[in-house]
Amino acid sequence: MHRRGFLAANLATVLAGPRALAQMKMDGTSNMASMPGMDMGDHAGHDMGAMAQDPAALPEGEALRELPLLANEAGRPGLFRARLTAEPATARFAADQDTPILAYNGTSPGPLIEAYEGDRVEITFANRIAGEQSTIHWHGMPVPADQDGNPMDPVAAGADRVYAFELPEGSAGSYWYHPHPHGRTAEQVYRGLAGAFVVKAKADPIPAAYGDTALIFTDLRLAADGSMPENTMTDMMNGRVGDHVLVNGQKNPKLAVAMGAKRRVRLYNATNARFLRLHFANAAMTVIGSDGGLLEKPVAAEEILLSPAERLELVVAFDRPGAAALTTLDYDRGWMGPGRPADAGLTLLTVDVSDTAAEAMPPLPERLRPIVPLGAPTVSRRLLFTETMAMNPTGMEMGFLINGKAFDMARVDIVARAGDTELWEIVNQADMDHPFHLHGTQFQVVERERDGKLAKPPYLAWKDTVNVARGETVRLLTRQERPGARMYHCHILEHEQLGMMGIVDVRA
Repeated sequence: MHRRGFLAANLATVLAGPRALAQMKMDGTSNMASMPGMDMGDHAGHDMGAMAQDPAALPEGEALRELPLLANEAGRPGLFRARLTAEPATARFAADQDTPILAYNGTSPGPLIEAYEGDRVEITFANRIAGEQSTIHWHGMPVPADQDGNPMDPVAAGADRVYAFELPEGSAGSYWYHPHPHGRTAEQVYRGLAGAFVVKAKADPIPAAYGDTALIFTDLRLAADGSMPENTMTDMMNGRVGDHVLVNGQKNPKLAVAMGAKRRVRLYNATNARFLRLHFANAAMTVIGSDGGLLEKPVAAEEILLSPAERLELVVAFDRPGAAALTTLDYDRGWMGPGRPADAGLTLLTVDVSDTAAEAMPPLPERLRPIVPLGAPTVSRRLLFTETMAMNPTGMEMGFLINGKAFDMARVDIVARAGDTELWEIVNQADMDHPFHLHGTQFQVVERERDGKLAKPPYLAWKDTVNVARGETVRLLTRQERPGARMYHCHILEHEQLGMMGIVDVRA
């Protein structure tokens, strides 16, 4: 039997059996906790019944909220000093219902951090999540290993720590921050902990008249009482996908612009596992940047795909009056079991374009910045992504593996040397797409291969996260400049927790 058929048959057996609900429950003593390198803690999956309820209705059409800015308390140029507190809070998503969440400084998404190339950043993190370790991972940012918020460096409940790092020249880009504690990352993120971090260039080629709007995509699942249900077995297999996609914490908010306006927009996929294939109806999109900052030159796009943790910078031209809607198109990223989300046809943002003409906008420059290709590699590495599933007397045993191994926090998987250019082949032999993320640096995708066909990327870009489709091999060039232990993993956060993560030790 074909591998996918075998996995589907095992799943069908579980779901069809009279002990289905009992078998689907997992706890800290379950078979999954006994798999090597896995610490399930108390983040148990629960029965599939939670997936069957009708989602609560959320209000739509409210004015788009700008993300609150994190205030700089330093009082002098060149230093950004602030405090971020992770703590329980409440939010009102559905009418007349309060939802317990986790928040940074009382908001979810967390406050927008804006700093400049060359700045020193000092952020005090206060973990006020009762009974849980946490960290702040500065996703994609070029920070020292001991400031990266990795799982080996947790902040205990009730404790504070200061994250301090410099923002080097050339680091301008759209980054984000989120927790990365061992065994609790997925839960803390879907409960609300994520925020945008924009590093601005001292000399920005994008006209200031375009503005600069950050849009953070999260998704939400609510129970009948307004609470967030815990992960089900389906969530553990596929990654958690909510019932609602939110933009800056709102469902389908509205933005008003004048005809002829151009807007600079930063898109962040901060969901646990949702793939967003996006199209802007009645407006023209131009890609100007990716995870690690601006491209060499603008690239027109009819649609874009954002896998979990990816970012894109766009300039959107609103040249026709009427409604311009940011909508989703179908994308089959592979799905195990029931409950595949209907991702096509969702309206995420509606822009009302007036009949009144905007003031004349300056043109977008033809060149944005130089990107020097990484040179010939001195080392080649191969990472093989696979999944496993089997039945045992207590239920379903499953895992997500890299090179046949589940994550072990005490094991170094790769030893690299600072300054060396390396070629990494990410080979996905699993039955669903896996977005690959590497800590500590940005990389350049050089080639994709699928079904024997090779394809070059449409443009040269700095990336820290790249989708690897099932059956696909992605080849990338990377170079770590700072010594220390770094993580690499699938950014479907449930897959990361079930083993699809490794450690690269960068040595001077």
